[in-house]
Amino acid sequence: MSCLLPLNLLPSLRRKKQPMPNNDGTNEMKESDRNVSATSCHQTSIPCFVSEEPAPYSTVEEWTAAMVDRKLPDYSDCEPLYRSDIAETIESCIDACNKDLRELSLKIHDHPELGYKEKYAHDTLTEFMESRGFKVTRHYLGLDTAWRAEYQIGHGGHTLGFNSEMDALPGVGHACGHNLIAIVGVGAALAVAQSMKKHDVEGKVVLLGTPAEEGGGGKIILIDGGGYKDMDICLMAHPGPGRPHSAGTGPCLAVQKLTVQYFGHTAHASAAPWEGKNALDAAFLAYSAVSVLRQQIKPTHRVHGIVEGRDWASNIIPDYAKMEWLVRAPSWDEVKVLRARVKKCFEAAALATDCRMEYSEGGATYDLRQNITLADEFAAVAKKRYGIDTDPGAAGAIGGSTDFGNVTYELPSLHPMFAIPTLPNGGNHTKLFADAAGTKEAHEATLPIIKALAITGFRILTDEVFLLKVNESFKNGETTSSG
Repeated sequence: MSCLLPLNLLPSLRRKKQPMPNNDGTNEMKESDRNVSATSCHQTSIPCFVSEEPAPYSTVEEWTAAMVDRKLPDYSDCEPLYRSDIAETIESCIDACNKDLRELSLKIHDHPELGYKEKYAHDTLTEFMESRGFKVTRHYLGLDTAWRAEYQIGHGGHTLGFNSEMDALPGVGHACGHNLIAIVGVGAALAVAQSMKKHDVEGKVVLLGTPAEEGGGGKIILIDGGGYKDMDICLMAHPGPGRPHSAGTGPCLAVQKLTVQYFGHTAHASAAPWEGKNALDAAFLAYSAVSVLRQQIKPTHRVHGIVEGRDWASNIIPDYAKMEWLVRAPSWDEVKVLRARVKKCFEAAALATDCRMEYSEGGATYDLRQNITLADEFAAVAKKRYGIDTDPGAAGAIGGSTDFGNVTYELPSLHPMFAIPTLPNGGNHTKLFADAAGTKEAHEATLPIIKALAITGFRILTDEVFLLKVNESFKNGETTSSG
């Protein structure tokens, strides 16, 4: 995710009411080369599944053994889940298409493409969904690499939505595991469609392939075009490092991009510096002012940026400097307040250096409002059927952002995060995480998440009372956010 995610992705599910690659070619790898030798839950500044305690596993073999050796629930002692017959159909379908899902994941992983350039992923995924009987719309809503796949039984019922991401990161490939996110959506949609057919359930399942999550805001464009309007709910899941067989439904930060340009006047830096107006000085003053501002902002707020220039030389007073910043906070309202304070830093720097300033704001990426009813259902399914720990009772810090946050403002939604094995210091947005996302162990950790997400979503197709509760939670702003 530009996502993005809580530094501890295992928060307790406490209710809160709140207002409304480099892409130079492929990088083919053999299965034997996809192994990772150790796993870690080290803190990073990007999405990361970090527990309060260090992970007790030093090798991927120990991580995998912990998954295999864990004691799964004794289903006879559990409170029965809703429609176990449907759950079994979903599980059988995902098990049957396991090989296909693995192949899809590796194809996308080994052909990393940047945002809005995911042509290979677009073509690969749409061809696959079409081959499975889905009605496919390519280049959806005018976006060249967006797509929609849908499957309908009957003429009534509700619409269950899933989301697949596809884009990679510059220089590090699929370092946010979007190859795994893609197959979560594909696998869940296939399983739901087959279960609808087998159990004669009217309704529709929709899978959206959304481009450019990593800073491009693809979902925001699709929202504006009505891409999510017919869905009753929308679900997806995102990988990160963490303990074996763990997941979480915590928040992500709202974020907005700010761009500031300073225009000065060139002069000889030694012969007549007084004749110049130094745009680089303005940028440095702004950077220093923001750095000082950080002492007075909340611990959950983030401000970070870079300085760019053109044709700089040490003996010329620079007449131009550009800065790009990201301002993040737990809610969009807080972003607006923080943004105003940061803008004053920019303005003060322009005033001090007598430079002209141009300021612009990018589109808003909202915080993640995890629907509490969907989160509770997912937690129950994941724990009771697969032994996945989704509630260790520890609230975590917050790290990143995702354009799926905007989706959660439009309709009831859920975006669980789940753990895959990684090397030490191998959190999201690192080359180590890109390597981990292609491993067999990561794929195996993804399968129960696909099943739990599909089972959770299917319930809205057959249980009107449950859907009513989901909608009430959305209306009342009941989320999993702690605090």
